[in-house]
Amino acid sequence: MARKAQKRYLLPEDYMADPSVHVFDGKLYIYPSHDWESAAPDDDFGSEYDMKDYHVLSLEGKDPMTSPVKDHGVALDIKDVPWARRQLWDNDVVKGRDGRYYMYFPAKDKTDIFRCGVAISDSPTGPFVAQPDPIRGSYSIDYAVLHDDDDEYYMYFGGIWGGQLQRYEDNLAKDCGTSYPADGEPAIPARVVKLGKDMLQFAEEPKPVVLLDEDGTPIKVEDNKRRFFEASWMHKHNGKYYFSYSTGDTHRICYAIGDNPYGPFTYKGVILTPVFGWTTHHSIVKYGRSWYLFHHDSVPSNGINRLRSLKVCKLSYRRDGTIVAIKGLDKPAEPSE
Repeated sequence: MARKAQKRYLLPEDYMADPSVHVFDGKLYIYPSHDWESAAPDDDFGSEYDMKDYHVLSLEGKDPMTSPVKDHGVALDIKDVPWARRQLWDNDVVKGRDGRYYMYFPAKDKTDIFRCGVAISDSPTGPFVAQPDPIRGSYSIDYAVLHDDDDEYYMYFGGIWGGQLQRYEDNLAKDCGTSYPADGEPAIPARVVKLGKDMLQFAEEPKPVVLLDEDGTPIKVEDNKRRFFEASWMHKHNGKYYFSYSTGDTHRICYAIGDNPYGPFTYKGVILTPVFGWTTHHSIVKYGRSWYLFHHDSVPSNGINRLRSLKVCKLSYRRDGTIVAIKGLDKPAEPSE
């Protein structure tokens, strides 16, 4: 049973979504995508999400539920990414071994294929300078990076439908183009890959993020209330790896637990029930002594899917390590949802 939780809109004066949140040197930073009134059509490819820049936000205090939020302005603009054509979707930022900050972001290249770009800054607030080319062998969307205790960096990524993940098999584009597994087969998995020492390329071939049912069988493609759709996030709690993600067309944030960064991960339940608006995308972070869930919804725009707003609420664990589900919907869903 999902519980009601106190929630807060973080930056009500602007539309932002897909928050990746980290604590660097004791301060909390938020790296969202930046929505605007695009004229692109609504479709299953996400054309309406035609974002053009990134801002960086920081918490100017110790309590995410009450402290002021500062907008540090544009950190990266698509016009300054030499290889990119359109659609700056979800990004993530990590602090590298050299003390610099690395932003990993998806954008469509000149052929309209999503690739992973890298931009670098000396400051967590930017500005970030894009590398001239995307990561070799990169594809799809929603990059999230875990800096693990072994001082290695693991990237999780992927998204079906508009995220193009269904176009790939064994990290190569399929000859037949877009295709999905048949009912009864395992769902299309997210990917995980270790980053190279320079933080600019993959150190290996990306691997599937296998999601298992409690009985050890892979979650099937038709199980759209539990299968992966997009919005990977990884955090650790009491030594366990928590892989969380969006189910897309069923509008849930779910999670699975594993013993290492590669998995497999066993499905454990729902973190966030459907929000108002089509997309749902999140991050989870410990700040001070508490855990927080950051996400977005479309309540302030009255349900306009391309205009989303950032939210935060506290996250709770049970003694067995499972997460207490949070109720997401703040007003009645539209009939189409």
